[in-house]
Amino acid sequence: MLDTSLTTAKILIVDDQSSNVLLLESILQEEDYTAYRGITDSRQVLPMFLEYQPDLILLDLQMPYLDGFKVMNQLRARIPQGAYLPILVLTADITPEAKRKALAEGATDFLTKPFDQTEVVLRIGNLLRTRVLHLQLQNQNQLLEEKVRERTIELEETQIEILERLALAAEYRDDATGEHTKRVGQMSAQIAQVLGLSNTEVELIRRASPLHDVGKIAIPDSVLLKPGKLTLEEFELMKTHSTVGAKMLSGEQFPLLQRAEEIALTHHERWDGTGYIGLKGEAIPMAGRIVAVADVFDALTSARPYKEAWPRVEAIKEVQCQSGRQFDPSVVEAFLKVVNNSHNQ
Repeated sequence: MLDTSLTTAKILIVDDQSSNVLLLESILQEEDYTAYRGITDSRQVLPMFLEYQPDLILLDLQMPYLDGFKVMNQLRARIPQGAYLPILVLTADITPEAKRKALAEGATDFLTKPFDQTEVVLRIGNLLRTRVLHLQLQNQNQLLEEKVRERTIELEETQIEILERLALAAEYRDDATGEHTKRVGQMSAQIAQVLGLSNTEVELIRRASPLHDVGKIAIPDSVLLKPGKLTLEEFELMKTHSTVGAKMLSGEQFPLLQRAEEIALTHHERWDGTGYIGLKGEAIPMAGRIVAVADVFDALTSARPYKEAWPRVEAIKEVQCQSGRQFDPSVVEAFLKVVNNSHNQ
């Protein structure tokens, strides 16, 4: 008795002679096959194929309207690449030329008319077993690919979590709440959305921007927490947090960490070119331009050991004043829409 994975396989019989269709259906029924359909008009093959999605096609070659070669040509464009759909050709023409042509059009095997029942059963069984094994292999490959994807996501999430904890550790050194990085991430994403960036890019910026100051972990407390104005040497040391942060985030293939590296390096660049590394205007990556605004606004409105918090209105005015100087005017415009929307809510 055949395995149910074979007897429940869907078989499509195509032959313009109804007697041949009935004979094949009788053979299939005797062998306990339960899912088969027969048609005698080759013009119906394509719509039937799309509706029925067979596991095996028994196909006559010599038919009116569309012969078996033309039918296979139609089907070839509809069979997914890499799929194994066996086509068992029914033919009285066993010449080498006919076989070569049939194989070129997609035939898998040949069954010579008049049919021998034993041969029919064996060939159908062999082709269906191969079909089942191919589907099992495909499913196994899909499972393996899914596991690889899941593992990749786990690794990425683990790396991000470690870096976020580092960023938070650096932030706690001059922000007792540790909320600055979260607020910068939220506002950066809102600005990016107003600017019309894709949803993917908005999410990248939302998750990457909290890592902008991770390099502060390397700045001594005597500089980072100094209550007075920094000396020239101290300021040069403070500036290194952007390159240190970028170096900590570098060398990764994950888009999120690549964006985080870009932001860490460029969020202190100025539109007029007088920033930390001297990038100017549109040479500054858009993510860096966005985070520059969100970072400065949040820093102004937050109390630190070395300064009092600015009133929100004054901080907004300062960002406006720096449009075209420190900040990209288009980013400032988007920022104003964000803060106005939040004020009106």
